[in-house]
Amino acid sequence: MNVSLHLTRLAALVAGAMALTMSLAHAETAPSIGKTTLVAAIVPNYPPFEYKDPATDKLMGFDVDLGEAIAAKLGVKLQWEETGFDQMMSALTTHRVDVILSGMTDLPSRREAVNFLDYVTGGPQFYTVKARAGEFASMDVLCGKTVGASRRTSWPDDITTWSNEHCVKAGKKPINVSGTNGSADARVQLRQGRIDAAVQGGETLPYQNSVEQNAYVPIGKPFLSQYNGIGMAKGNAALNAGLTTALNQLIADGTYQKILVKWGLQEHAVQKAQIDASN
Repeated sequence: MNVSLHLTRLAALVAGAMALTMSLAHAETAPSIGKTTLVAAIVPNYPPFEYKDPATDKLMGFDVDLGEAIAAKLGVKLQWEETGFDQMMSALTTHRVDVILSGMTDLPSRREAVNFLDYVTGGPQFYTVKARAGEFASMDVLCGKTVGASRRTSWPDDITTWSNEHCVKAGKKPINVSGTNGSADARVQLRQGRIDAAVQGGETLPYQNSVEQNAYVPIGKPFLSQYNGIGMAKGNAALNAGLTTALNQLIADGTYQKILVKWGLQEHAVQKAQIDASN
């Protein structure tokens, strides 16, 4: 073979390999968010999304693992900021935190202040204690019953809307909605017999049953389809773009799926990271 031709082909192969390597390296690099530390608001009381290990007081859960993975893709440090659920939106809009990563539902009313990077599907689910499962053969039996749900969420209003549509319009008694101090409080009241049923995200019930010996049974199916989203400030284009790219990279390389499986949430995966996906 002509030596000159051989060297030319070799040089072309080397150049092609270098170009491919540079292309792959570029593909694995998320856009800069303009800072070295990402501050994330969290309320660790909603397993399996976020909670504290009783033995170590360490933050755990799907959101915690996902946040760490996103930060690694961005090449930044992640700082968790524990706050009250009611204060998370204001903490974001006043720039005390950069994101909300705490199982927050993407609601149109909340989008007036923030963007949501939607990362799992879900929806509110009626449920009761296993001992009373026979009383609730269908969701219609809920009419006239007392149903509890965290007053810090949209669920009390969602229950009322469902009740008006399925109970009141049918000439039945409406559901008596009882606001509770979080989902854990609703479960306590349910076990004590102070309420007949409760509502929380259907995606969280399997985990709750895994730690409470199958204490609860769902009533029907989730009555709304919603997304949980990472809250982001509307005016921060670099952060919005960086987080979206990082999450899509985690979906592409399989990390996202592995974290979902770890926490039993694989049925609630999104195929692509999108901002305000339910628009």
